[in-house]
Amino acid sequence: MSIIRYNPINERGVLTDLFNVQKEMSKMFSNFFTDDNESFTGLQNWYPSADITEGKDKYTVHIELPGVTKDGVKITLQENVLTVQGEKKQEAETKDENFHRVERSYGSFSRSFRLPSLVKSDKIDANYKDGVLTIVLPKAEEAKAKQIDIKF
Repeated sequence: MSIIRYNPINERGVLTDLFNVQKEMSKMFSNFFTDDNESFTGLQNWYPSADITEGKDKYTVHIELPGVTKDGVKITLQENVLTVQGEKKQEAETKDENFHRVERSYGSFSRSFRLPSLVKSDKIDANYKDGVLTIVLPKAEEAKAKQIDIKF
């Protein structure tokens, strides 16, 4: 039996052990953060992206809801917490086609946002256009900044 010197660099000049460790770590984290059944079917809870801006007299919330119908969304305001929830339904499967990849998310969603000040709940306006839900929440008079004059 002859002694073979260990060489961590393969014929392409790559550190094979380091590369294998990196590959195994990536695989481990990938498997930890995704469930194979969910990633394959796309059926999982999903969280639509949201932008919230504050103006002088109002808050505006934009939420991306592609593929969700207007009837599939419910908006509530309770104790200064705005909640948007609903469901994105998966298209009907066809018997003649086999899926190779399903990356779009389907299922129920719920997003809640605590507003920093009181709003006029009877004046809230919601519009849905091109897959974006826009909610305008006018600030209550108590929430608006007031300038206080100093008396001499």
